[in-house]
Amino acid sequence: MDKNLIVELANYTHNAEREKREIIKITHELYPDLSIEDAYLVQEELVSQKLEEGKKIVGPKMGITSEAKMKQMNVTDPIYGYVFDDMVVDEGETVLIDDYIHPKVEPEIGIILKRDLEGPGVTALDVLRATEYVFPAIEIIDSRYENFNFTLPDVIADNTSAAGAVFGTTLRRPEELELDVIGVTLSVNGEIKALGAGAAVLGHPANSVARLANMLSKKGEKVKAGEPILTGGLTAAVELSRGDYVSAKYGGLGEVSFFVK
Repeated sequence: MDKNLIVELANYTHNAEREKREIIKITHELYPDLSIEDAYLVQEELVSQKLEEGKKIVGPKMGITSEAKMKQMNVTDPIYGYVFDDMVVDEGETVLIDDYIHPKVEPEIGIILKRDLEGPGVTALDVLRATEYVFPAIEIIDSRYENFNFTLPDVIADNTSAAGAVFGTTLRRPEELELDVIGVTLSVNGEIKALGAGAAVLGHPANSVARLANMLSKKGEKVKAGEPILTGGLTAAVELSRGDYVSAKYGGLGEVSFFVK
């Protein structure tokens, strides 16, 4: 893929994020032949632009981690993007709805490794052995595309809709929990909006991190110790509105919450 085109497409999504405005998906007319491989090149350029602006990567995030969703989209791997420091929201704090376009939330299980993991061949067992802590989280997603309408390459090029992350303060050792059976209740203003469990993420959240390590190995990268990893949504995404109080309660893993102003 031509470098100039990569930069053009990265600018397209990046400017939309900066200006908080919707755009038509890349594959509609701008570049209909965008492949998954090309999309990751665009994402890499977008990440480079953010780093040049002084932003810092906090950790990776996984998307399309439902087996049913992957089958529907005819892919064998989930997708990944990155959470930056300007996206992090403190637990219990307030976010401004005007800082987003059309935000949604997903409860997630986060993992922090005590040592790097480098593929290929990383397994869920490898991940669990390398895990230092597990924590609860809520991801805020905000696709820059009109009406959240995109193909898989489109969303990869848009850094997998990354917009915010609320990291819970409860830290548990992996051996204390059965991550695949942890249940979560996502509520907005006290009303339950979605229910899920750890198994919704590729059968087990550790599988998500293993897939990430193996995917990154294809370009000579690894999953780094100490970085919070968002393993994927446990429920369908729920829309945010001004005035909302969002809370995710996890069995054995505490609660995460924030306000919307």
